This record gives sequence, C-alpha cells and structure tokens, in this order.
Amino acid sequence: MSYQQGEPNKTSGQYHSVKGTAVETIGNLTGLQSWQTSGQEEHAQGEGEYNAARAKGYVEGTTDKVTGKVDSVIGAVSGDKQQQASGNLRQDKGNAQQEINKNA
Repeated sequence: MSYQQGEPNKTSGQYHSVKGTAVETIGNLTGLQSWQTSGQEEHAQGEGEYNAARAKGYVEGTTDKVTGKVDSVIGAVSGDKQQQASGNLRQDKGNAQQEINKNA
C-alpha cells in the first residue's frame, strides 16, 4: 500500500500513522489478519513520511540559515543595508525551520 505522492508531508504522515494504528486495532479486535497487517504497514509508512518531512524541513532551514548569514555579511561589508536586513530575516527563518524540525 503506497499512498504517498510528491513531497513528504508531516500532516499526511501523522494522518496515515494514526489511521494505520486504528485499522490495526480493528484488526486485533476482530481477528482479521489482513486489517492488522494493513494497519501496521500504513502506520509505518505514515511514520516514515512524517520523519522524512521533518528531515527535509531541517535541511531547508539549514540552507536558509547559511544563505541568510552570507547575505547579511556581504551586505554589512558592502554597506548594503537592505541585503543585510534581508539576510538577517532569512537567517531567522532558517533558525525557526530548524527548531520546528529538530530531532529529525
């Protein structure tokens, strides 16, 4: 069962993780092995998608943080206050992305 399409998504991953657990529980209660197996698989795929989305977000945050820092320094050195401010904002955005997705 492969439901994932496109980029990994934390919300979709959480949904499929919870749904898989529910399907597995129904399978356990009814003794239906196919539901147990299907639920376990969907739960595992959901967890995988969630973790992949977190990792991707962390990497994107790192890229923004580094690029922002470079822009800020170049702006400071060249006297371009707009580039410096823009770089600072991008660096802050990267820090926030990393914080949201840490432990990925």
